Amino acid sequence: MLINVQFTSLENKSEIFAELLSQYNPVKLLGMKALPVSGSNRQYFRLQVEEQGKTKYYMGIYHPEAGENKAFYFFTKHFLEKGLKVPPVYANTEDFRYFIVKDLGDETLLKAIEKKKVSGKDEEIIGLYKPVIDDLLDFQLKGIQGLNLDYAYPVATFSEQSVKWDLNYFKYYFVKSHNLNFDEQKLEADFNAFTQRIMASEMNYFNYRDFQARNIMLFEDQPWYIDFQGGRKGPLTYDLVSLLYQAKAGLSEHVRSQLLDYYLLKLEARIPGKAEEVKTHFYDFVYFRLMQVMGAYGFRGLFERKPHFIQSIPLVIESLSDQMKLSPVPEDLPELKAVFNQIIALKSGYENQKADETVLIVSINSFSYKKSGIPLDHTENGGGFVFDCRALPNPGRVEELMEFNGTEAPIIEFLEKKAEVLHFMQHVFLLVDQSVDNYLERKFSHLQVNFGCTGGKHRSVFMAEQLGKHLETRTGVKVVVRHRELE
Repeated sequence: MLINVQFTSLENKSEIFAELLSQYNPVKLLGMKALPVSGSNRQYFRLQVEEQGKTKYYMGIYHPEAGENKAFYFFTKHFLEKGLKVPPVYANTEDFRYFIVKDLGDETLLKAIEKKKVSGKDEEIIGLYKPVIDDLLDFQLKGIQGLNLDYAYPVATFSEQSVKWDLNYFKYYFVKSHNLNFDEQKLEADFNAFTQRIMASEMNYFNYRDFQARNIMLFEDQPWYIDFQGGRKGPLTYDLVSLLYQAKAGLSEHVRSQLLDYYLLKLEARIPGKAEEVKTHFYDFVYFRLMQVMGAYGFRGLFERKPHFIQSIPLVIESLSDQMKLSPVPEDLPELKAVFNQIIALKSGYENQKADETVLIVSINSFSYKKSGIPLDHTENGGGFVFDCRALPNPGRVEELMEFNGTEAPIIEFLEKKAEVLHFMQHVFLLVDQSVDNYLERKFSHLQVNFGCTGGKHRSVFMAEQLGKHLETRTGVKVVVRHRELE
């Protein structure tokens, strides 16, 4: 074993993995390929070796957080003893930062579902999920037996505190990042009431925490399971909901209903009377999981700018919309319901920014620096132009113009008469036209342009409207204009 390894460069990682491999199996490392990162900072590498004249592969894992890695290591050992299909750890450094594990290939349950959707046969998708549900029950019921929760990370049990962490994750990284309107005190009251609904479930099972199709590998015609290191002692329903309501998987309501019935039937056979509890709290957990996912998408997508999560936001909004039709939000949670309705209204904005290979979408926004701040770019581009209109003459200081906005004739006439406004507009058009020409030539799909002023009502709105009119006649360009404060 290596002791206290601190190297972080790709070259040194290669040396460390080569040394670990040699300790497990005296083979030569021929190559190492970094795999795409997803939601965490955990890094995966496919290690190619020659073994008895044949090419073989292992998976190398690096992650700097020793606490989480210990959970991964000791949970793996425990689950293997219980006969659960998780990739065995072949070697690791003594500082628990580097691991060599079984390579399960690249086929995930999510990829398999996407292939089955082409045929449009629900029964084939249900057939893929049934053995996974059988395994889920084994994780939940057998996996918790004798599990040393001292290694659980970051917490050992699903508690009120952990529920509130997830609800605040949703509030701060999704609700506030979209500048939605809500009463802080009323929303907190709803969060408290909602937490009590969630905590009404029995908490004596293994809660995998991220049991979804991207974390289920299909290897040698069997499902295998990864990314369980955040697991803890908790309820049954959370993981079932995570599996059935994964936004990216997009399961139909018919498939979900069939799989829910299958789970309840199998659960009842193992714990008589328990199925009724799961049914009672099922939709509370659906809403809880949707909020947790929105928080994660907000953080990973809107803050860390990871494209996969940005692209998934409209999918989870669609799931929320469908859920509110199927199972209305309880009447004793009015502020949460109001927030959900505002989130559903975001859907059109995301759809307007979907990539279209035939056109360049130019999203033009007006905003207030003091109220909402610079709009986020919901595409993977990470942003675009931001023009500060506060140096222009302010109609808001003219008493007879205060009540009008930049789309109305009195404001337009006022600003069009100002030479400095026309000068500013001329420069804006030149800059944006240069980018539009370049983006069209390179077949880019999106450009964002933001105009800000103090209140987001007069100057910024006027400029956004003028640029929209300037670009709307361009071939191959679709213009989408939004006024944040007017909305």
